[in-house]
Amino acid sequence: MGLLEVAANSVASAFAAQEGGAHRVELCASLDEGGITPSHGTIRLAREGLRIPLYVLIRPRSGDFLYENDEVEAMIDDIEHCRKLGCAGVVVGALTAEGEIDVDTCERFIEAAGPMGVTFHRAFDLLPDRSEALETVIDLGFERVLTSGGMSSAVAGAGPLARLVAQAAHRIVVMPGAGIDPENIVALRETTRAREFHASAKRRLPSAMRRVPADTLGMGGGETRTDVATVRALVKALA
Repeated sequence: MGLLEVAANSVASAFAAQEGGAHRVELCASLDEGGITPSHGTIRLAREGLRIPLYVLIRPRSGDFLYENDEVEAMIDDIEHCRKLGCAGVVVGALTAEGEIDVDTCERFIEAAGPMGVTFHRAFDLLPDRSEALETVIDLGFERVLTSGGMSSAVAGAGPLARLVAQAAHRIVVMPGAGIDPENIVALRETTRAREFHASAKRRLPSAMRRVPADTLGMGGGETRTDVATVRALVKALA
């Protein structure tokens, strides 16, 4: 049986993931931009309402993963906030100007997390030598790495993912993510031998507003939310 983590972009999405049978939630905001840190209020409400483990994405902005000192301090503050709320873990990462893992900054993140679990996010896919980077992530003490194998989707990166899973040899969890759906997750598990998988399982909802003016400003549409039925189908496929 495989484990399913769902990327949830709101409290409502987090609860939908739980209703669908997800085993863990990664909470974020602005999922369409690759995800950034959700608000403190969003984290608190999700933590209070979830019975499954909650991990929170710690990413102060979209774009690259080279962070200035003030951004690092803000990230550490967010990590400490998650720890105080009793979250199960955080999802984080940082790179140097040369595109390598920022070991010193990641050590600070690990220290701030304390007893929480820590996942290295898809900044891993930007690294030129992911085999070497995997050993660095293991040495730093991360428990998991989220990756598409350096490709646009986990399916396209199935070969590299399988090699990373074999290299990890149970020292760290290699969790495929990006483009995973109920139709491809079984084949991906068989090819990669991964045990945990990451999916957004999202769909676009129409606006519930009864009166919406012409959407010339691009603000009158509905929201993107985790779809309970898709989560259920993913969980069933992994059973």
